[in-house]
Amino acid sequence: PDLCDKAGLDVITYNAQTKITVVDPMMGFKIFGGKTAFSGKIATLKCFESNPNVRKAFEEPGNGRVLVVDAGGSTRCAMLGDNIAAAGVKNGWAGIVIYGLIRDSAEIAGMQLGVRALGTFPVKSHKDTPGERDVIVKFGGVTFKPGQYLYADADGIMVSETPLE
Repeated sequence: PDLCDKAGLDVITYNAQTKITVVDPMMGFKIFGGKTAFSGKIATLKCFESNPNVRKAFEEPGNGRVLVVDAGGSTRCAMLGDNIAAAGVKNGWAGIVIYGLIRDSAEIAGMQLGVRALGTFPVKSHKDTPGERDVIVKFGGVTFKPGQYLYADADGIMVSETPLE
């Protein structure tokens, strides 16, 4: 919210004059990781109930980026668990936003990783289809493009074409 204040955003200017979008709060994203606030350049994945590219991405250098995963909002399996999350921490990712579910939430809560997801579910995903990397994904009223900037804190998730800080 402080970024909105610094940018002079209110309900009129944010809707009409900026290249900043805010994820619809009705999506119900919950905070899971040990970092409540996080930000970084966006990398994207589109994958449904199969998470090998989540692991693959988090095993690469993150350089402070945020992984945005369009998992189709599935409530049938988790797309992130503690082992993959630990790889993200080890490799310098700032965080992950999943339009889907996670598991191992108690362990992930103790990690220095920003995590937003719709909820938790104990069943893991399958590994049969990797999905697509670095593609435009859409959910929550926002279009996420690789290279944009994501800002998340306790009040919500914003996306900007350019860095805000």
